[in-house]
Amino acid sequence: MANALYIPELLADVPRDAWPRHVAIIMDGNGRWAGARGLPRIEGHRRGADAVRHVTEECSRLGLAQLTLFAFSSENWRRPPDEIAFLMDLYRRYLVKERPTIMKNSLRFRTLGRRDGIPAGALAEVDRTIAASAANTGMTLCLAVNYGSRREIADAARRLAERARDGRLDPAAITEETLASALDTAGMPDPDLLIRTAGEMRLSNFLLWQMSYAEIWVTETLWPDITEQHLHEAIRDFARRERRFGGLGAPTNK
Repeated sequence: MANALYIPELLADVPRDAWPRHVAIIMDGNGRWAGARGLPRIEGHRRGADAVRHVTEECSRLGLAQLTLFAFSSENWRRPPDEIAFLMDLYRRYLVKERPTIMKNSLRFRTLGRRDGIPAGALAEVDRTIAASAANTGMTLCLAVNYGSRREIADAARRLAERARDGRLDPAAITEETLASALDTAGMPDPDLLIRTAGEMRLSNFLLWQMSYAEIWVTETLWPDITEQHLHEAIRDFARRERRFGGLGAPTNK
């Protein structure tokens, strides 16, 4: 439930039931931000981590149910080894540094994506943060790391096939709900709003199944320059849209 005491000025006239419950963000532009300033790419990633903190805290203040951030895709392993090493260490240090904030705001921490390839030190901090925040009652903060949606769907299909092979699942009984329950996002609400920065117009293999009816909001602003104001603008734009879900009516955005 949204925090009844906090309403930003830009959202003051937007009914709460028109706000998204689950916001997903593809965080683009860290490298471009650094390049435009003559800085190494890692400086863009460092500043991008600051933007993660600001946006996460604002989503929590707004009372959203979930924020999912695409932090590192399964295709990002193609980047230079020194950049990957920095990103993995940044991931570990982010979890250590932000764990007190996660607990202070009663956030529940979750991740999406395979664990293989991620350094043991980072995985240890992931597990500590998940365990420490498991009983929290606030917003879910989900980081997608080493994640690719096609691979996720293939993994889910494989799990269902194994259950069918073992006689634990009737193939004729498989429904959309059955497949959804085998995905990494099982138990999570589908995103209502996808925010993409740096002017990119693609889904980039992110939550393809779950984004079926998400509204998309794109800004030219690079991720390190994203502020709470951009989030408010995205929510305001979302609230103006008529979400028909394939029908003719105008259901609410709840």
